[in-house]
Amino acid sequence: MLCEWGTIVLIMADKSALFIVEKDMESKLDLLFKKNLYTVAINLVQSQQADAVATAEVLRKYGDHLYSKQDYDEAMAQYILTIGHLEPSYVIQKFLDAQRIYNLTNYLEKLHEKGLASKDHTTLLLNCYTKLKDVDKLDLFIKSEDEHKFDVETAIRVCRAANYHEHAMYVAKKSGKHEWYLKILLEDLDRYDEALQYINSLDPSQAGLTVEEYGKILVEHKPKETIQILMRLCTEEGESAKGGTFITMLPSPVDFLNIFVHHPQSLMEFLEKYTNKVKDSPAQVEIHNTLMELYLSHDLDFPSLSQTGSNENGDLGTNRGSNAAATTSRTVSNGNVLSDDANEEKYRKERRRKGLILLKNAWPAEQEQPLYDVDLAIILCEMNSFKEGLLYLYEKLKLYKEVIACYMQAHDHEGLIACCKRLGDSGKGGDPSLWADLLKYFGELGEDCSKEVKEVLTYIERDDMLPPIIVLQTLSRNPCLTLSVIKDYIARKLEKESKLIDEDRIAIEKYQEETSTMRKEIQDLRTNARIFQLSKCTACTFTLDLPAVHFMCMHSFHQRCLGDNEKECPECAPEYRSVLETKRNLEQNSKTQDYFFQQVRSSKNGFSVIAEYFGKGIISKTNKGSSEAVKPTNDYSNGSF
Repeated sequence: MLCEWGTIVLIMADKSALFIVEKDMESKLDLLFKKNLYTVAINLVQSQQADAVATAEVLRKYGDHLYSKQDYDEAMAQYILTIGHLEPSYVIQKFLDAQRIYNLTNYLEKLHEKGLASKDHTTLLLNCYTKLKDVDKLDLFIKSEDEHKFDVETAIRVCRAANYHEHAMYVAKKSGKHEWYLKILLEDLDRYDEALQYINSLDPSQAGLTVEEYGKILVEHKPKETIQILMRLCTEEGESAKGGTFITMLPSPVDFLNIFVHHPQSLMEFLEKYTNKVKDSPAQVEIHNTLMELYLSHDLDFPSLSQTGSNENGDLGTNRGSNAAATTSRTVSNGNVLSDDANEEKYRKERRRKGLILLKNAWPAEQEQPLYDVDLAIILCEMNSFKEGLLYLYEKLKLYKEVIACYMQAHDHEGLIACCKRLGDSGKGGDPSLWADLLKYFGELGEDCSKEVKEVLTYIERDDMLPPIIVLQTLSRNPCLTLSVIKDYIARKLEKESKLIDEDRIAIEKYQEETSTMRKEIQDLRTNARIFQLSKCTACTFTLDLPAVHFMCMHSFHQRCLGDNEKECPECAPEYRSVLETKRNLEQNSKTQDYFFQQVRSSKNGFSVIAEYFGKGIISKTNKGSSEAVKPTNDYSNGSF
């Protein structure tokens, strides 16, 4: 026998040679597999230090052999040794039958221990535990210290679906999945108090997110407690604010409005508490707008929610507008059936009272704009027929004509006249034209309003707002008014006009007489000689001697008393210059059209302003310029010769 080149050479007795060559590993294994010598094959690959993949393949075949012989426990033992090299789905598919669920559970446990399990594997293992009702193993798996051996959300979802809520909550709480923890408490177990306590234990940022997510359920069942949590989140009650910007770091109540979508009563309570505590919130405009809508709405409900509000099962005590049955309920007291409509009406008036207070308080006198949307406020008042609020807004906006239009629409004559007394006084910044509008209203009313018309005419006459002819034309449209209503007014106006005419006639005659005298004097200066008989100097009062200077104004001076100015009388010159300056100013004003039209518009009688301009010679057909306008008209105008 010889050993050479990896072969054995046997020399036989008959002098023949036999070569024995060792088979390769694959051939050996194939031969062992055919003879079902799997144990020998396993020992062979292990002795040859084969790679893990080859070893796993031998183990798989051994497991398949045992599975075919229905030795499931031993087969699973072999499959477990292949974890990490054999696709888990190969094994799982073989053991999905309910009779082999114990083996499948064992395999999935080992898969998780080695950290090779996927979400589907976790789901399958938990389903196996729940099918077997093996709570001990479920506890051991769920409460394991190893947090990375299974997918958390998958475990929570499977336990929740199998009604193992406590296990699902344990995983959610341990892993910080607050939304899952609260979802189980609120949607599956209806443990609202526990959910509120859990939210209180969270940090403010996380608590705010959870309230946004599950606030609707909490408000429906625990409105007061939920509002307390929101107040803590939005105002940080119990903690001192450091710095003036602290409030801007807190959540805004606007972020939580959606959770009150079916419970406006709770929303109103929350916003009222917040506004009473926080006076300078960055979102106060939005908060005031929302409160205003709640206060002014007819049934404490939003229009878009009117169809869904009646489907809520909340507490009637905290949701008056959401439950439609509240309006039809009846209470028996002392044998009488009392309707809740009276209570609802009382409650509605109280809300409107709060709405009016909000409109006033949120518009401080020192601010031009209010802390709410004015346009929205007007729309809400119009939609809900809130007259008091509408009148306040119109008056603040100085829309006085809209104010009296509200009274006119309501046919409130007493309030209408009182409003005009308050807003029609020009001395207090009012609009006097309101009286004219009021007179027009009564003229077109079509009913007897003699008392009101007489009162209106009193104020029109006092401020001389309208000519009598306009008053007559306006009131003539009302067939129910008689002449006796305006008889006294017309008589007083005619008497007043007569006095004015007499005064004007006397003034005209006076001016005509003065004009005639002036013309005669001018004519006398032009045609006759003047004799100067003064014997004393006007300036020094000494006896007048030569050289002397005589002026046409009949003043005489020593030449030495005049100094260098011999062209004008020192006594009359200041008055003359004042007249020239006045004339120059008038002519300058005549070129300023804006000033002229402003006087016409602001005057009660624009025609009198125009007549005054004509009378002063400011307005004329020809204009020779300012230089010619002040030029002396004759040689004697300077008073000297």
